[in-house]
Amino acid sequence: MKKRPSANRQVILVIFINLLRYLLITVPLLFVGFAVFDWYSAAPPEALAKATFVGRNSCAACHQEELARWTGSHHDRAMELATEETVLGDFNGETFDWYGEQTRYWRDGKKFMVTAEGPDGQPHDYEVKYTFGFTPLQQYMVEFPDGRVQVQRVSWNTEKKEWFYVTPPDVTAERIPAGDPLHWTGITQNWNSTCAECHSTNLKKNYDLAQNAYHTTFSEIDVSCEECHGPASLHLELASAKSLFWDRRHGYGLAKLKSLDSTPQIETCAKCHARRSEVHGDFRPGARFADHYDVALLDENLYHADGQQLDEVYNYGSFLQSKMHAKGVRCTDCHDPHSLKVKFTGNALCSQCHAPAKYDSPAHHHHLANTPAASCVECHMPTTNYMVIDARHDHSFKPPRPDLTVSTGAPNVCNRCHTKPEETAQETAQWAAQKVVEWYGPERKFGLNWAAAIAAGRKGAADGEKLLAEVVRSSETPAIVRATATELLAQYSSSSAHSAIGVALKSDSPVVRLAATRVANDAAQLTARLRDDNTAVRQEAARRLVGAPLSAADQSAFGAALGEYKARQQLALEHAGTHLNLASLARELGDSSTAIAELRTAIKLNDYLSGPRAELASLLEESGGEVNEIANLRREERARLERDAKLLPDNADIRYRLGLLEFLLKDLAAADASLAEACRLAPTNYQYHLGYALLLEKRYVDGGDEADRDRAIAALRKLESLNPSDPTAKEILKRMLSAKQEG
Repeated sequence: MKKRPSANRQVILVIFINLLRYLLITVPLLFVGFAVFDWYSAAPPEALAKATFVGRNSCAACHQEELARWTGSHHDRAMELATEETVLGDFNGETFDWYGEQTRYWRDGKKFMVTAEGPDGQPHDYEVKYTFGFTPLQQYMVEFPDGRVQVQRVSWNTEKKEWFYVTPPDVTAERIPAGDPLHWTGITQNWNSTCAECHSTNLKKNYDLAQNAYHTTFSEIDVSCEECHGPASLHLELASAKSLFWDRRHGYGLAKLKSLDSTPQIETCAKCHARRSEVHGDFRPGARFADHYDVALLDENLYHADGQQLDEVYNYGSFLQSKMHAKGVRCTDCHDPHSLKVKFTGNALCSQCHAPAKYDSPAHHHHLANTPAASCVECHMPTTNYMVIDARHDHSFKPPRPDLTVSTGAPNVCNRCHTKPEETAQETAQWAAQKVVEWYGPERKFGLNWAAAIAAGRKGAADGEKLLAEVVRSSETPAIVRATATELLAQYSSSSAHSAIGVALKSDSPVVRLAATRVANDAAQLTARLRDDNTAVRQEAARRLVGAPLSAADQSAFGAALGEYKARQQLALEHAGTHLNLASLARELGDSSTAIAELRTAIKLNDYLSGPRAELASLLEESGGEVNEIANLRREERARLERDAKLLPDNADIRYRLGLLEFLLKDLAAADASLAEACRLAPTNYQYHLGYALLLEKRYVDGGDEADRDRAIAALRKLESLNPSDPTAKEILKRMLSAKQEG
């Protein structure tokens, strides 16, 4: 017979079953509760902004693979202490001669030394403290007692194993004298203000204007982890918290560079891969680029009319023009973010998105397969050499357009290879353009031809106004192009030009709004921009509205924006241009003593520069300054402008400024020639023609003959044609004839 369990055993069994039920219900609830608590226990909103730099050694423990790829990269070797391991150049006593300027490289024990022409024009011995880069060239840097670190122009070609001279852009192969800003000891070769921010991590320039000295610091000498990902103290804290989740507010506690939106990553790279100026300090990865930097537009000295790179623009401005950018392509789609190498070799890189059967075939590229001519980058990313030997790919990804060479003068990649002499009527740009039509047909879709608009606008051509206005109003045109067209439109004074600028003022793009704010003349529209959500736009609006009548509410916004503008100037006090800005502001605010002091500082910082002496002379004249000093300043300024006019013979503004100065020095014949040339170079510039008309009026009234009168009348007719609604031309003519009759 089977025994029945005892009462005690039954009780224990019941208790066990109930406990098990309790645990099965309670433990999951506790786990869920803990998970919910863990999820909501986030770092405060300001935690990421307050994160500090911890150094790459703190990253290495968990990120060995990334560190291994980064080691030896251009970021790793961006800057290093000069040691046996890092210096690649020949320091065995060789002397390099550049148009009589001799530079000798030698050793003093463990020190790497250079004997070079110093700021006084005499040879001195300097210790090389740092190396800069490693391929295809390496440069060497000298630290001066005032904290300045200067980059030598004589550099080492790491491929040919020889010294060479890095000539500045647009400068012919000749000696640069000491005292010139382009000399290796000048401001353009200064590491602290020109190079350091993009070659080191957590750079603090720390320029002291009173001492005219630098106290520059950095967390790491090269471009390390935190320069791209942001300061990592919060990330380390979260990683060591043993949490089920990362932070619900801040994610990994680093910049979010892998989100669906490609913009944060691209703009993080843009800090160093853009031609730009700083408008607000303390940029951190992931922040909005336009709130901290003003990207250079497609200016004539930087880009060809079709947007191809001309001067060194560091890729971002080119990429903004591309269809790739418009489609959301980001830097790491092609480049490994740590090694910086492209992810695939050859056309396989482009085949990630572009079907090989369609594009990697003779039917598309019309060249022999597997030859350089069949390479995607050869046709769509042509290189330009900067620093003499450093080839950089254009990142606008444009199709070859030899037709634009014919119409605008922009270069085309076809005629890099096809170069048979033009006199044979073969392989010209026109020949290449016809080949493209034969291959792809005459109706290829390129969208709006903004190259023609920019080319016309640069020349001030009559048809430029209509073409530029179309570009500004086109929502499909890249923002950087619309911004460029907006600024070019300012030279046209018609109502349609002003209307298009008004459209640009309301653009969704801060780049376009900023360009419009620079050139708009409608005070009401500018006042609205005082509350713009973009820092640079607010600053520019305040600068333009100095002295304008504003309501009490607008005065408050103006004061805040003007404060931001003044703070921006503090970011670059070592540059003369900053003090010219502060002088102009002080002058508009009626503070002539401050304006005079700022102009004197500008001259002290850059004696070579044209501009500040003319402004200083004008201010001193207004305030009763010493006559001889005023005359000397104007003579010195004239010499600098004459030098600039020789260097840049096609620059209308230099000719105009020179003409005004010659007028003040009472050299009316020279002023006549300079102003006439300014008007010839910029035929639609109203201001230039007004200045020329006023000069011709004076020459006629002061004793001129009928020929002078006819020239003056012709100038006034031109002035009137540029702006028929402005009565100025008629008023000058009436005044001129009346004065002559009375005389």
